[in-house]
Amino acid sequence: MDTNQLELWLQDIQVQNMVNADVEVINNSPLQMLGKGRQGAVFQVTEDICVKVFGNEEDCEREHYALSLGQGSGLFPNIHAKGPLYIAMDIIHGVDLREYLQSQPLTPELSAKLIEMLVIFKTIGFERIDHHKRQIFIQPDGTLKVIDVARTVWRDRVYPYPRKLLTSLGEENKDVFLTHVQEMAPELYGEWMHYIRMEELSRQIYQVLLPQKEDKVKLKKMSQQLATTEDEEQYVLQLTGLVHKVFKEEWIKTMLARGADPDAVMTRIDEYWKSLEHGQYRHLDRFLIEGRRFAGEKHHDFDKHPIKKKYGGEKVHKEAKGNKKKHKEKKRHHS
Repeated sequence: MDTNQLELWLQDIQVQNMVNADVEVINNSPLQMLGKGRQGAVFQVTEDICVKVFGNEEDCEREHYALSLGQGSGLFPNIHAKGPLYIAMDIIHGVDLREYLQSQPLTPELSAKLIEMLVIFKTIGFERIDHHKRQIFIQPDGTLKVIDVARTVWRDRVYPYPRKLLTSLGEENKDVFLTHVQEMAPELYGEWMHYIRMEELSRQIYQVLLPQKEDKVKLKKMSQQLATTEDEEQYVLQLTGLVHKVFKEEWIKTMLARGADPDAVMTRIDEYWKSLEHGQYRHLDRFLIEGRRFAGEKHHDFDKHPIKKKYGGEKVHKEAKGNKKKHKEKKRHHS
């Protein structure tokens, strides 16, 4: 094959990708077009060599990479030349599986070859272990060849079983093929059937969760049952619980970082929190003193503590001081 002559001919061929359709082709070269698809068009160069011209470089690179992985396996056409937008390769003769099954039965021997094809896909490093029947060709000697393998690589997500192959076979041949798989590879059959059932279950779940127009009035009315701020008593309970939970979590983390026994810390916190609840936070200064003592710290003046304003401010602190003064006077009186 004359590569220079081929590139001259290719200058007279334009291939443009279309949205959800086969490529658009302008062919002013002497090359005969053999067919086209969504990625590119194929032209005959010699009796045994064709060239596939792509609409963009990414598809060309992807196809070339996939074909390169399979060179030497006997399953893929041999590559003869490559450019930014073309790949020259062997022409694949024979009958594609779609046409073959229109007149011939799917035998266990053919099913075994399809399984071997998937094994090769897995072995050489394809991400998508799957293929459509129209891209699988049966050769005169009974072997298989495949084309259009670009979408088998560089895939983020793929079906974990050969869904495209099974679907393309049609319901009757799909059942026949799965029967053959069950007989020849029962474990593989069990795995495929598991994924098939999970796929069907996913469809059923989707129908249940299918987005529907919500009743905003009804939703607004229902959501009011979750609100707590308008009920003052409920609000106080919820806020107290929130503060208690956050305080306890942060205090435990602090004590653990200082090497304290977590069970002892939690017990002491629960005890003092209960005393705070009964005293309406009037003994918060005492709580801080005990907390610091428990942590092995020197007591600091509550007036200078940043937590003072969060738990009642001046009023609470004055009440706490007043209670302390009354307690001293009462003690002197009894003595």
